[in-house]
Amino acid sequence: MKKYGFSLVVALALLVLLIGGNRLYAMLGTNSSGHLAKSDCTSCHMAGKNVSAQQASMLITSQEALCRKCHPTALKLSHPSGFSPKGKPPETYPLDWKGDLTCSTCHDIHGSKPGLMRGSKQGKDLCLSCHDAKFFQKMRDGGSSMMVGHLSNGAEVNTPTLDSYSRQCMECHAGSGDQKLSSSIRNGVLRHASNSVNHPIGVNYQQAAAFGGYRARAIVERKIFLPNGQIGCVSCHLGYSKEHGKLVSGTARSSLCFECHDL
Repeated sequence: MKKYGFSLVVALALLVLLIGGNRLYAMLGTNSSGHLAKSDCTSCHMAGKNVSAQQASMLITSQEALCRKCHPTALKLSHPSGFSPKGKPPETYPLDWKGDLTCSTCHDIHGSKPGLMRGSKQGKDLCLSCHDAKFFQKMRDGGSSMMVGHLSNGAEVNTPTLDSYSRQCMECHAGSGDQKLSSSIRNGVLRHASNSVNHPIGVNYQQAAAFGGYRARAIVERKIFLPNGQIGCVSCHLGYSKEHGKLVSGTARSSLCFECHDL
């Protein structure tokens, strides 16, 4: 027994460490096949490889800045993040250490489920976890436009060249009874009801820029979102804003036009 005593103690110690490590990873929400499983801990956590459940929230920068590295358009086209909500969400959707709603409120950052979503709710049911019905009733479209972004399943409209965001927009605006808001697409041109601006849509920006007269795509995309490299409704309009459909830039002296056009 003495002969194997030391080896047995070492083996037990390693087993305890292994179990403890597994518990730690479980607390952090990590697994070998989950999101960021192959990433270096130092790319997000101040403690790097020494990260523990107690100080896992100590990040090298904000969650929004970290997520933006790989998901640059998510914060432009989905629910606002990085702010303190008026009400406290259900426990399923935790706020961060400073009481802010962040990406990890709805997403299990180290998870492996589709979309990394917390809980089992989707679409409208997910929204109603935090918002009451009155919140959406105040909107012109009853909140249907909020399904754009992360929550979009790619609504279909009989215009296959459009990106999924624009198709979703046109589901409401193409048949809108409000003459000021309705739009139509003819010959590849989006025609606003106000007739103030008629603009091509579903066009590949890079191909158009090859003819000259346009700014480089890398410069444009700092402000203008080009879904799948195309011109879409969300290239000029903001879906998630207090003023739904607000332009991404002002119209004074055609400043929005010059975000893309180099004339």
